[in-house]
Amino acid sequence: MAQPLVVKKDDDLDEEEYYSPFLGIEKGAVLQEARVFHDPQLDARRCCQVITKLLYLLNQGDTFTKVEATEVFFATTKLFQSKDVGLRRMVYLMIKELSPSADEVIIVTSSLMKDMNSKTDMYRANAIRVLCRIIDSTLLTQIERYLKQAIVDKNPVVASAALVSGIYLLQTSPEVVKRWSNEVQEAVQSRAALVQFHALALLHQIRQNDRLAVSKLVTSLTRGSVRSPLAQCLLIRYTSQVIRESGVNQGGDRPFFDFLESCLRNKAEMVILEAARAITELNGVTSRELTPAITVLQLFLSSSKPVLRFAAVRTLNKVASTHPLAVTNCNIDMESLISDQNRSIATLAITTLLKTGNESSVDRLMKQMTNFMSDIADEFKIVVVEAIRSLCLKFPLKYRSLMNFLSNILREEGGFEYKKAIVDSIIILIRDIPDAKESGLFHLCEFIEDCEFTYLSTQILHFLGNEGPKTSDPSKYIRYIYNRVILENATVRASAVSTLAKFGALVDSLKPRIFVLLRRCLFDGDGARQSNPLPQIVRWGSYSW
Repeated sequence: MAQPLVVKKDDDLDEEEYYSPFLGIEKGAVLQEARVFHDPQLDARRCCQVITKLLYLLNQGDTFTKVEATEVFFATTKLFQSKDVGLRRMVYLMIKELSPSADEVIIVTSSLMKDMNSKTDMYRANAIRVLCRIIDSTLLTQIERYLKQAIVDKNPVVASAALVSGIYLLQTSPEVVKRWSNEVQEAVQSRAALVQFHALALLHQIRQNDRLAVSKLVTSLTRGSVRSPLAQCLLIRYTSQVIRESGVNQGGDRPFFDFLESCLRNKAEMVILEAARAITELNGVTSRELTPAITVLQLFLSSSKPVLRFAAVRTLNKVASTHPLAVTNCNIDMESLISDQNRSIATLAITTLLKTGNESSVDRLMKQMTNFMSDIADEFKIVVVEAIRSLCLKFPLKYRSLMNFLSNILREEGGFEYKKAIVDSIIILIRDIPDAKESGLFHLCEFIEDCEFTYLSTQILHFLGNEGPKTSDPSKYIRYIYNRVILENATVRASAVSTLAKFGALVDSLKPRIFVLLRRCLFDGDGARQSNPLPQIVRWGSYSW
C-alpha cells in the first residue's frame, strides 16, 4: 500500500523535508485497487487517486502484462459514464499511456468520438489528442474531416490540440496530414498565440523537405503577419535556416537579414534574444552584422531578470570565442557580473572576460576568479579551466600566474573530469610554451604525490617519462616517480617503473641509479611490476658498474 505523506520538521534549520506519497507502492496492490472502477456508484476522487498510481508505475518503467493491461484498459473505459470533469481528464491520460491494441481501440473509439463532438471544449480537445495517439491510418481517414474542422475552430484550446496532433501524426501518416495545408495556413493567421505557434510549426514540418516552399513561407510571413512571440521565435529560426542555405548575394547582402535586425526592436524579450542569437550564429558573420546584436545583448547584461542576464552573457560567451574584439565593448558590464549572485552568470562572465581581455587585465581577473571557484559546480569549473588555457596560449608571457592558478585549484577538492581538465591544460601549456615546462612538470609531480585517480597518475607518469629526460635537471623527478613505486596501487606502480626505465634509457648519467631502483622492483610481489623492468635490465645487462 502507499505510504502516507510524511513531513519531518527540523527545529534547528526550520525546514520541512518531504517524501513521495508513492514511496513503496506495489503494482499488485494498485491493480487490486483498480477494482473500484467497476463500482456501481463511482467515487471520482478515489478513481483519480488509483489512476494517478497507475500512471506513476507506468512512468517509472513498470511493465504490465498483456492480461493486466487489458483488464486495466477495459476497467478504465467504464469511467466514461462519470460526469466528473477531473476524472475524465485522468481517463484520457490513462488510455493514452496504455497504448491499447487495434482491437481494443475500436471499443473506446465511439466514446472518444462522442467527446470529440461534445459541447464541452475541454472534452473535445483532450479527445482529439487521445484519438490521434491510439488510432491507425485506417481510422484516421474516418475522423480526418473532424480534425480539419478542429484546426480552424474558434476555441484556441481545440485548435491547438488538433495542430499538435497533426505534428504527431505527420510521423506516422504524412500523406494524410499534408492534405490539411489549407486549414493549417488559415490557423497561422489566428490571433491566439499558441494556435499560431503550433500552426507555424506544423506548416514548416509539412514543407521542410521542399527548400523553395520553405523560402516562400518565410517570405510571406516576414512581412508582419506573425504576432505571437512564440511563433516569431520559430520564424526567426526558419529564417536563419533559409539564410544559411542561400548564402550571400552578389551585392554582399544576406536575404532576410533585415527581418532579423528588425526583430531586435521587438517588444518581446524572447524574440529579441532569439534574433540576437540567430545573427551571432550566422556563417561568416561580419563585425558590421554583429554590432546591433551585441548592442542589444549588452543592454540585457544590466537587466534585473537573471534569465535575461544569463541568456545574454551565454550568447556573448560564444561570440567571444570567434569574434573577441566585437565583445570588448561589453567588458565593463561583464565585470560587474563577476559578483552576481547567480554563479552560472558569474562563471560565464569571467570566462568571457578571459577570452576578450588584454594582457594587462590577466592578473586582476585571476584575483577575482579565486574568490568564487569554490562556489560553483565542477561543470562550470571546467569551463573556467578551458578559458584559462586559451588565455595562457594567447598571452604566453603570463604563464607563471596562470600556471600557479591551475596548480592551486588542482590541489583542491574536485571530481575526476574537473581534475582531468586541469591536468590536460597543464600538459598542453608545457608542450606549447617551452618556458613553462619546468614549473609545469613540478606542479604535476606535486599533484601525483596525493592523487586519488589512477588514470591521472598514469597519464602524468607517462608524460613525465617523455618530457622529464629533456629538462636541464632530470634527476629531480626521480624521487617523485620512485615514491609512486613504493606507495601506490599496482597499476600506478607499473606505470612508474616504465617511467623510470625511460629516464634510464635517455639520460646516461642517471643510468646507474635507475638500474639499482629497477633491480629492487624485481623483488616486488606484484607480477606487473616485476615484469616491467626486465626488458631494460636485460638491455643494460652488459653495463659496466
